[in-house]
Amino acid sequence: MGSHPDRRRFLSMAAGTAALAPLGSATPAAAAAQPGAPRTTGTRSAAAGPFGPVKQIEAGVLNIGYVELGPAHGRPVLLLHGFPYDIHSYEEVAPLLAREGYRVIVPYFRGYGTTRFRSEDTRRNVDQVAFALDTIELMNALRIKRAILAGYDWGSRTADIIAALWPRRCQALVSVTGYLITNLAANRKPLPPAAENAWWYQYYFATERGVAGLTQYRHDFGQFVWKFNSPTWDFSQETYDRTAAAFENPDFVDIVIGNYRWRQSLAPSEPEYERYEHVLQQAPTISVPTITIDGRYDPFTPAGNGSAYRGMFTGKYDHRVLDVGHNVPQEDPRGFAKAVVDVAGW
Repeated sequence: MGSHPDRRRFLSMAAGTAALAPLGSATPAAAAAQPGAPRTTGTRSAAAGPFGPVKQIEAGVLNIGYVELGPAHGRPVLLLHGFPYDIHSYEEVAPLLAREGYRVIVPYFRGYGTTRFRSEDTRRNVDQVAFALDTIELMNALRIKRAILAGYDWGSRTADIIAALWPRRCQALVSVTGYLITNLAANRKPLPPAAENAWWYQYYFATERGVAGLTQYRHDFGQFVWKFNSPTWDFSQETYDRTAAAFENPDFVDIVIGNYRWRQSLAPSEPEYERYEHVLQQAPTISVPTITIDGRYDPFTPAGNGSAYRGMFTGKYDHRVLDVGHNVPQEDPRGFAKAVVDVAGW
């Protein structure tokens, strides 16, 4: 989950809501290009089939697992998940976009699902830039020069970093909870007690007890966090279990623990990322066309209808509030997909 101090306040919920117009009807070419795409209804049945097939491709230090939908020559869209979530957050969004003619790529991050390090000797780096570089390597491997990037939680942070550092690779951006690039100096400052309480797991992960707890109870841990993050989302056990299978990745615990410790400056930054982090720690603005989304019932959404981070986006911009919690694309797939289609139209 995101950790920028400006958005880690314990909230009065943002007011207002975005009008959700229906998506355009699919073109015949787009529909024919993906005949096996999952049926989308706005609320996925617990008995629905698997989201896939999952493909594998060598990209940088990883062999990345990803799902691809839509026509091969469609406009590329990368959909990036968070913690403790996985690609199934987009199991309804992806087919909606594919039917609009987009080439949709949904990858597992390092440490999740079928993504593996190509060598056992490769250092399991956890700096925020590592995830952005993984995504760039995936784009290179798939021969994608520019893409629309859309994400939430860790996915928002990764998309924000690419938009800030490599804007030529990012055609447009959809970012849940806005500007999530981690500022290490700001993260060292304490928050009011109520806000700190919402981040209990971050401090838990700073201990060896937290490592043991996540290792032993990773399934129950994720489900507990889901319920806290999305208090109005009545997800099924089968829906959660599909995602929890991704946490059995052999690097999951190391990547999660390491990333949260890095954010608290309890783990060192890697020298290979120094030139990137030097820029990111200055809080660079993002100039690509952007739509930000807040979940009205997300406990990590900053108060103020996006005003806490509005100044970080200098290009064409819109902000929306959806009546959901933290996992916006899975809780409101049509609202999320519409944001992607709208920002692509800019």
